[in-house]
Amino acid sequence: MTISYYVGGPRSYKWLNTIHLPRVWEQLYLAYRYGINRIWIVNVGDIKPMEVPLEFFMRFAWDLDRWPKEKIQTFMEEWAAREFGPRFAKEIAWIVSRYAKFNARRKPELLSPETYSIIHYREAERVLEEWNQVVELAEKVYAQLDPEYHDAYYQLVYYPAKASAVVNELYISVALNRLYARQGRTVANQLADNAERLFKLDAELVDRYHRLGGGKWNHMMKQTHIGYRSWQQPPVNVMPSVMRIAVPDKPIPAVAIEGSELAWPTNQAAILPVIDVFNKQTRYIEVFNRGSVPFRFTVTSEAPYVRLTPTDGIVTNQVRIRVDVDWDIAPYGRQTNRIIVKPEVGEAITVFAETFKPREITPEDLDGFIESEGVVSIEAAHYTANVPGKEGMWQEIPDFGHTLSGMCVFPVTVSSVMPTSEDSPRLEYRIYLFTTGQVQVVTIIAPTLNFLPDRPLRLAVSMNDEKPQVITAVPVGYRAGEGNRDWEEAVRNNYRKLTTYHTIQKPGYHTLKIWMVDPGVVVQKIIVNTGGLKPSYLGPPESWFNIKSRNIRKS
Repeated sequence: MTISYYVGGPRSYKWLNTIHLPRVWEQLYLAYRYGINRIWIVNVGDIKPMEVPLEFFMRFAWDLDRWPKEKIQTFMEEWAAREFGPRFAKEIAWIVSRYAKFNARRKPELLSPETYSIIHYREAERVLEEWNQVVELAEKVYAQLDPEYHDAYYQLVYYPAKASAVVNELYISVALNRLYARQGRTVANQLADNAERLFKLDAELVDRYHRLGGGKWNHMMKQTHIGYRSWQQPPVNVMPSVMRIAVPDKPIPAVAIEGSELAWPTNQAAILPVIDVFNKQTRYIEVFNRGSVPFRFTVTSEAPYVRLTPTDGIVTNQVRIRVDVDWDIAPYGRQTNRIIVKPEVGEAITVFAETFKPREITPEDLDGFIESEGVVSIEAAHYTANVPGKEGMWQEIPDFGHTLSGMCVFPVTVSSVMPTSEDSPRLEYRIYLFTTGQVQVVTIIAPTLNFLPDRPLRLAVSMNDEKPQVITAVPVGYRAGEGNRDWEEAVRNNYRKLTTYHTIQKPGYHTLKIWMVDPGVVVQKIIVNTGGLKPSYLGPPESWFNIKSRNIRKS
């Protein structure tokens, strides 16, 4: 079992720890309960950056019962207290677990400018914000930590967090640079500068690591990790290509909006993603310059309940305008509202903001998840009912997966069962839909292979009282390895997506059900796509929900 590094397709990863402990726990626990309990062999690679997962592997192997899934973070805190003293143990444990979790969802060697969406769901912004929170805390702890711990802290805590954050920001900066260059934004050149700065900073962080302790760990971080194009590592880190544009010596106003790659003026309507009374989203409009001379602008809304901040200003490079709604005075129904951006030179640009405040259901009355922007996005642990089967029940593995956690049936040795009887454990999710017709359900699960050769990995999904649809995630005879595109995609993404289709006859409440068929499947997230799902890596953020009561039955 590999818990730290790997050489081969689809991509080698040998730089830092990219294996999150809840996933290690789940796989080792599964192995133990299926009789692999005498010899475990771990492929460590370089021990120095893998101290935490290696120690967890050893301690878990020695005393499996001491470390149930609910105590993984306790292990981290005990490790941090032993290495750096008790004062900052919780903070250090959080930092180390965060950088491992974030690296696990997409390994640094697999990152590219296209990984996280810079258009939809503010995904790239959210990823950077998460990394910035980790680095900010890591720097705060370093500043207050006893100097005797500084070298070890840099190597085990600060460097992996900061260097990983830098690589993520580098690729996102390159993505923004390329988009802004296509849109003609003058700030594209600054994004190119920032990307080059981050590439140099990556090397500076490595150099600092190598000089600590009089060069005790010199060359340890020389592993290349930027610019992969195939499974094999590049001989040196390679700066991703950036674009630079010529900037005219005059003011040239233009506008971009959230959720679109276009820039205005153009012949298409500028329509913001919907703002609804449940999620109370804040949208943005960006007024930007295609020239080098600043200009003034004003922005006004024809609807008094659509609020804009700021309402005027001077644009040198770009200004982001916040768009939100005063729901106390907003009218019911779907409203399309005009926002006028008027620069002092050039033409005025109209942006449309759609608001949605239904009469038939309110945030206070809702009992379940609400459809918004054509999707319902659900973290698997936020079920409205957990119904046990004859032998087992769904339980949460805390902090598992890309976003929140994972749900898995325990005991993991229960028998396979078809979801035609009450013997199959199931999770239920109450959702409120405005859309009728065919909907798509995307169930995101861990990329586990079928660990028994004569048994597949299956799951079932149903809507309301319809017959459950059984999906085979991994069939019998599945051959993992290079050349298997399905396996390669699961390895790249560190998840699998299972898709089913269901018919919704009328708007209102519906119950989505996830049934166990074979044990060993870990469900992370469910997306009900009613027609609005946009391309992204992590999927839409969780939809607004209000669960008034949870039905958790005991077996």
